[in-house]
Amino acid sequence: MHPLPTKSRVPAISRLLAFAGFIGMAGCASTQPAGTPTDKRWLVTGSLLYVAPDRPPLANAWLLVNGDKIEAVGTGTPPAAGSAGAKACNGGVIAAGFQNSHVHFTDDSFAHAATRAPGELEQSLAGMLTRFGYTTVVDTGSQLANTTALRQRIASGAVLGPEILTAGSPLYPHNGIPFYLRQLPPAVLRQLAQPASAAEAISTVRRNLADGANGTKLFVAAPIGQGEIRRMNPQIASAAADETHRLGGLVMVHPTDPDGVRSAVAAGADIIVHTTIDPAGSSWDAQLIAGMVARKVSVVPTLKLWRYELDKEHVPAAVREKIVGLAERQLKAYIDAGGQVLFGTDVGYMTDFDPADEYSLMAQAGMTPMQILASLTTGPAARWRKEALRGRLEAGMAADLVVLNGDPAADVKRFADVKCTFGAGRLLFQREGF
Repeated sequence: MHPLPTKSRVPAISRLLAFAGFIGMAGCASTQPAGTPTDKRWLVTGSLLYVAPDRPPLANAWLLVNGDKIEAVGTGTPPAAGSAGAKACNGGVIAAGFQNSHVHFTDDSFAHAATRAPGELEQSLAGMLTRFGYTTVVDTGSQLANTTALRQRIASGAVLGPEILTAGSPLYPHNGIPFYLRQLPPAVLRQLAQPASAAEAISTVRRNLADGANGTKLFVAAPIGQGEIRRMNPQIASAAADETHRLGGLVMVHPTDPDGVRSAVAAGADIIVHTTIDPAGSSWDAQLIAGMVARKVSVVPTLKLWRYELDKEHVPAAVREKIVGLAERQLKAYIDAGGQVLFGTDVGYMTDFDPADEYSLMAQAGMTPMQILASLTTGPAARWRKEALRGRLEAGMAADLVVLNGDPAADVKRFADVKCTFGAGRLLFQREGF
């Protein structure tokens, strides 16, 4: 199968209405993953430990791991256990492992994942993901066979990396491939699903989930050029969503604009994978937001993405901030209404991997540090029905944890200042110099 090529440069402001979130690039990691603690039973200590976002942190805390599970959490004098690899991570602020709910494994550095050298894959995974504390990620668009091969190698222990959930290849409107994808080779374009009927959409969903996808991504609206947005037939979108739910998957939707958000909600979306920006000034009204909250639709803001794209177009700072401010207001209205937010950055498409600015923009939109922590931990765990396994640091939970160099309650950018990352009890990343 052909690897998916990188997305072309955005040619105009109108392009900002509909990023594919499907094809992209990634850079190289500067630091290799660090390996695994040598003991089955080991200990890490911290100045603070966040059991969960809705509980006060524990001071002078410790966490005991046994295999791939947390055995105990406490304060004061820790039990006698540990390995040299884990001790190097002591002294920071400990939290449950983070989930990035919008990534892409489409860069050439992830190609041929079934046979690529483990060290090469681990370097790419560290550069894009584990050095920022991500122990679980949601791939919202990639070549499914390659991504499931990468997932299998991580799950088997052959490659150190995060747990991967994937939507595989998205479904587009009939004859609705976005204009910025039309330069792809014909063989690749033929692989992009554009169902013309509900039956065709159902067949595609069944095939994708049978091949290992955890859900379905729908482009309910796609820009096809000259200002036209082609929209997915509502019956087709609903059929794809219903079949995904019947098979136990989640439905993720790329909305493009506020009307796309309305279509997503009507179709039965579980997750809206972007906020929207619109130079014309339309936004999410109170009725739309109320409907989203009532139907328990989650939102991945991707606020930094808008600055990233506008900066590439050399949009003046004042104009850029006005446009980004629209997405921030959408997020604020949504959290004020009680909506669930899932953290995500669109890395893999976006080549600036550092999420510090995303945390700052979320705070600027009105999210508290603990709401941001929830969007990284308990929120996505509940959304993916894994709350009994991950998202909190308690006995019996998966040993997915991140050690930060400072308290994010004092500065949300500390969420990006990672000392060590552990996934299933394995040390996935350790910052050099600590």
